[in-house]
Amino acid sequence: MNAKELLADINVLNAAAYGMKGIDIKAVASDSRDIKAGSVFVAVRGAAQDGHRFIQDAVDKNASAIVLEDANFLPRSKAPVPFILVKDSKDALVKIAGAFFGHPYRGIKCIGITGTNGKTTTSYLARGILNAAGQKCALIGTIGYKIKDTNVPSSNTTPGVLELHELAREMALAGNKYIAMEVSSHAIHQDRIAGMAFRAAIFTNLTQDHLDYHKDMEEYFSVKRRLFCDYAAPDSSLIINTDDCFGMRLYKDVRGKKISYGYGESDVRVERDVIEKSGSSARINTPAGSIDITTSLVGRHNIYNILAAVALGLSEGVGLDVIRRGVESVGFVPGRLERIDSTRGFSVFIDYAHTDDALKNVLESLRSILHNGRIITVFGCGGDRDKSKRPKMGAVAAALSDHCILTSDNPRSEEPSDIISHIASGIVTKNFEVEIERMSAIRRAVKMAKGNDLVLVAGKGHETYQIVKDKISAFDDKEAVLECLREMEAHV
Repeated sequence: MNAKELLADINVLNAAAYGMKGIDIKAVASDSRDIKAGSVFVAVRGAAQDGHRFIQDAVDKNASAIVLEDANFLPRSKAPVPFILVKDSKDALVKIAGAFFGHPYRGIKCIGITGTNGKTTTSYLARGILNAAGQKCALIGTIGYKIKDTNVPSSNTTPGVLELHELAREMALAGNKYIAMEVSSHAIHQDRIAGMAFRAAIFTNLTQDHLDYHKDMEEYFSVKRRLFCDYAAPDSSLIINTDDCFGMRLYKDVRGKKISYGYGESDVRVERDVIEKSGSSARINTPAGSIDITTSLVGRHNIYNILAAVALGLSEGVGLDVIRRGVESVGFVPGRLERIDSTRGFSVFIDYAHTDDALKNVLESLRSILHNGRIITVFGCGGDRDKSKRPKMGAVAAALSDHCILTSDNPRSEEPSDIISHIASGIVTKNFEVEIERMSAIRRAVKMAKGNDLVLVAGKGHETYQIVKDKISAFDDKEAVLECLREMEAHV
């Protein structure tokens, strides 16, 4: 792409951009490690690094141009490439990305889903409804990206500005009319979604998490609120769980086309529900009438996710029967109360729950379907993350389980035993044991289980790795459970 065209919407503060008509830009990068010959490098100040420090790397890698906001990094003599000074590098990056990738957000409708828990399942349900309505929908989220039907693993819940633009272009070219996107608080705070105007924004809930990053719950909430106030299109639908105390605050605070949902008084609400081991069913009242839904998703927390998706379907003009078919088309979501049945009568559930509230929701759901058996829970807490939730998770697990096995879950730079001690500090009962090695902990739980017991392996869900120090090793809770079940069968 011609450099002059690429910079057409940028307010350039120096004369370096003039005479760039003949320069061909082959790529855009904000990370010097991604630069290839012909790239324009945009030096952005990030949370951990200042891109200005890597300008020389970009020049050495034959970048075609440098965009920067700090005049102190302008060359003191003639440079081999143009240096383009702008007021705000982040803003320039968004405009450059839009121009380079053909302004993809203009051709696809974006649904933003935020909250502590439930984002992934809600996005899958939203996609199911829109697909059932004949409106092809792509996914961006924690588990990965779905452009067509293939899942591409992702490193972040919400990608950065450049990757988002590139993904949106690919998704639009693949025939998608919508993107259902999980929007993390980190992504909002770091302006990764800058340039987007969401057609609908969904708030699932807010409970303690990421307080290693955000100062406190009020800051965490204020960041989430920005999706509705700063990034929602003027005519967007604002879909909010008003059973959640932060959701009710948000509902009262924001202006626009609001749709409330929950078990309490709301626009989309549950009249009755039945929760079983094989799934859930609910009658849901809406402004368009009532709808009966049966799903293989287990638990009341998943009914909330269904309510959010139903509200979205209604806001997009989808009929109730199509909404029902769309919800029921979602068989399961990887690592979200994913059930594995044994031949001995007990079942194992794999779940991503990694906050005390998520763990509470999952365990309460399992308790509601338990018949004359025990709940055995295997879990740990991530290292180098919010430490204040560890004793709370221990307290919840011990209170709602018959037996707990505390183990490792991505300890990173911390000692696993220190993390486990922190978890155990919240437990006042004696119904727990420690097994630092995660595979051994899962094997122990499976060997203990019998009859109508339910085993919960929590924390990692869909993840396929374990991070210890700076080493990433393959580890998949589901595969570990299946291996343990095979071992059990072999010794019958």
